[in-house]
Amino acid sequence: MKKRAFIGLSVLLVLSLLLSACGGSKQEQNDAGAAASDPSKPVELSVFAPQQAGIENMDVNKFSKYIEDKLGIKFNWSTVPDAGFSDKKLLLLASGDYPAVIMNAGISKADQIKYGQQGAFIPLNDLIDQYAPNIKKAMEDVSYLKQGMVAPDGKIYALPKLNECLHCTYGQRMWINTSWLEKLGLSMPTTTDEFYNVLKAFKEKDPNGNGKADEIPFTTSSDGVWGGGVDSFLMNAFIYDNTSDYLSIKDGQVIYSPAQPEWKEGLKYLRKLFAEGLMDKAVFTQNNDAVKQLANKPDAAVGTVGYALLSSAFSVDDSNPRHKDYDVVPPLKGPNGVQLTGYSIGAGDGSFVITNKATKEEQVAAIKLADYLWSEEGTVMTSWGFEGEGWKKADSGKLDYNGKPAKYDVVPKAPSANGETTLDNFWWQLGTMQMLNSIRESFAAPSDPLGNGAYEYRLWLAAKKYEPFAKPEVVYPADTFIDPADAMTVAQMQKSLTDYVKSSLAQFVTGNKDIDKDWDSYIAGFKGLQLDQYLAIYQKALKK
Repeated sequence: MKKRAFIGLSVLLVLSLLLSACGGSKQEQNDAGAAASDPSKPVELSVFAPQQAGIENMDVNKFSKYIEDKLGIKFNWSTVPDAGFSDKKLLLLASGDYPAVIMNAGISKADQIKYGQQGAFIPLNDLIDQYAPNIKKAMEDVSYLKQGMVAPDGKIYALPKLNECLHCTYGQRMWINTSWLEKLGLSMPTTTDEFYNVLKAFKEKDPNGNGKADEIPFTTSSDGVWGGGVDSFLMNAFIYDNTSDYLSIKDGQVIYSPAQPEWKEGLKYLRKLFAEGLMDKAVFTQNNDAVKQLANKPDAAVGTVGYALLSSAFSVDDSNPRHKDYDVVPPLKGPNGVQLTGYSIGAGDGSFVITNKATKEEQVAAIKLADYLWSEEGTVMTSWGFEGEGWKKADSGKLDYNGKPAKYDVVPKAPSANGETTLDNFWWQLGTMQMLNSIRESFAAPSDPLGNGAYEYRLWLAAKKYEPFAKPEVVYPADTFIDPADAMTVAQMQKSLTDYVKSSLAQFVTGNKDIDKDWDSYIAGFKGLQLDQYLAIYQKALKK
């Protein structure tokens, strides 16, 4: 699920986070910018965007109408189903026939420079300075934002969708059956050796009590589910592993983790788990559906599951209470004292662009729209709708995630009488926004983290156990701009390198290759894949 930028889990967040609007006319002026000088003559704004299945038609969407009235604009929507949006966007850009604004644009750093320098995307610097106080302030307050927005030529060609969440920052997790730990008299493992001993006990001591040797101590899948894969959590006890581009930094130099001696030691540990039957034999071949079937067997069968989200394996509501038996394993300390956690934070790809088709009047209207979406009110409403429908102000006495007086509380969405999914009348975070951890954490904390509607809070509590083990200094910055001339080369190299690493990982762990005998030939294989050139490109970008 992922790119390096931090991206957000908007579908999961809809389950439980809902925010409150800002009050006061002065704040609203700051949030939205100045309204159109003559609301009776709204500025027409042509917009290309994806049409998500759960959203009412954008032409009649309640939030669309609210923004039109508030900002004095008139949307001229051009939408396609979400699945076909990317292809259609590329066709429009290639043809030169595109609208004034593209939302949910998904524009990479390299393409921001490419289309910006070609003139298709206009620079936003002056517009932000004159008409976007919320965005301008965020660039001063959010430490990583400038790096993710400002291209090496000093220009801003696109706005990201700023979407912080703590559990997204620390997304490489292991979930363990704590009821099994309790039954067997075991403590939460803290080292790789202790984790091995726990898995061994799960395999041999019948923790589910059915008299059968049917327990699977550790399972996951390698089909792209967020945080999945045998190395995602465990390799970080040996060397930093982000499981995507595998880049990290050591003494100011960009290195490739799978080509380091520490990776070899991590492979030996994973091989040991597999060889002794402590790891699911199907980890490299099964998909997430197979993991779900295994995890939800009538007799509990899974000791640990390696995913970012417990919901990737279990239902996290009262329909099946088994999920309540699981908690996260904090980062393990390896034999050489390494104890790291995956760390992902950044502004992400460009999500909101203004094109050269926009007149000056339309440019101003578009940046005011973006600035409103960066306000707290705009972020709240684009994410969860109108006050009283999805969120409310917290009652006096309620505490937030950090134990302070809560600002906001959830208004649960009532199920429809016929069981059909109802269309929402907000935007589901379309375009751009400024969702900060400070906003999320100001919600009223559920009294029971394992109860219905409390899953977001539960993930936040889990992330707090990983936070102390983050070392941003070893992480290659997520929002580094790559030279467009190198972008295609890097993309091709990255795919070849990643395929090679993942294939070799499976062969080493399953025993099809011998780690000691075949290691040198494995390292030699990186030369043919141009690893040195790949690292040189990222090193050059890092220094810009």
